[in-house]
Amino acid sequence: MQHSDIDTLVKKWIVEAADRPANPRVQQVVLRLLGDLCKAIDDLDLTPSEVWSGVSYLSAAGASSELGLLAAGLGLEHFLDLRADEAEAKAGLAGATPRTIEGPLYVAGAPRSTGFARLDDGSESARAEVLFMQGTVFDADGKPAPGALVEVWHANLLGNYSFFDHTQSPFNLRRSILADQDGRYQFRSILPVGYGCPPEGTTQQLLDLLGRHGQRPAHIHFFISAAGHRKLTTQINIDGDHYLWDDFAFATRAGLVPPITRIEDPAQLAALQLEQPFSSIDFDFHLSRDSAALPSAEVERPRAAA
Repeated sequence: MQHSDIDTLVKKWIVEAADRPANPRVQQVVLRLLGDLCKAIDDLDLTPSEVWSGVSYLSAAGASSELGLLAAGLGLEHFLDLRADEAEAKAGLAGATPRTIEGPLYVAGAPRSTGFARLDDGSESARAEVLFMQGTVFDADGKPAPGALVEVWHANLLGNYSFFDHTQSPFNLRRSILADQDGRYQFRSILPVGYGCPPEGTTQQLLDLLGRHGQRPAHIHFFISAAGHRKLTTQINIDGDHYLWDDFAFATRAGLVPPITRIEDPAQLAALQLEQPFSSIDFDFHLSRDSAALPSAEVERPRAAA
């Protein structure tokens, strides 16, 4: 079938069949996506069984709440970041901390404090290495941004996130920190480890068929917000992880792999009431000034809230 014939058919189904006012944007998007899908079916000579297999797969992925994970694993979420980077570059914005994917595991409502927070509940202290991470949030003029909001979350030593993993205490490894009067933030947590997609899940099922692993390097997620500035969605990766530059979600980016310092000095340990060496990461966040000429950096998507 000619592509022009498919365009005619799809327009008939989506536009001409409308018997009441349609949402123009939704109509435009569905017309394009359905047309492209029909062309792919024809070009690739997909059988009805293959098409319905795909429909069943998407149903199963939705039922298991893995569509967000699938979007990351196929590179879709990273592609949205690349488009946002391109738009900001065209607008002349430069110098901000690189963005990278949010992932599907943010939870709104984490406890808020000023300047400092402890993220972990101590349940893994016997097996984990303590991590202190600290830095300054800078505004678009390169000045410290007092009151900037640093939202941070990461997985436990089993690769699981609180709220979704009901064995963890509420908001374990999740906090919101207001930068102090000097724009500084600091938190104490545990050094995270890497993890992978659920091995029996729908995302890994497709990755297996594509000949790909589903592993992520150890990482820590952040939202950084300040009045008059574009919200930053990013994450830092833990240097030395085997999958550091082979993330199945394509989220590792230059500038987001800070060095880790291992602190063994007895005086520093005593000052923090620690008996074992700990890891320390210094990392500053740099924000861009907001602009009405750019799409909002506040992405609207379904998110969990406790």
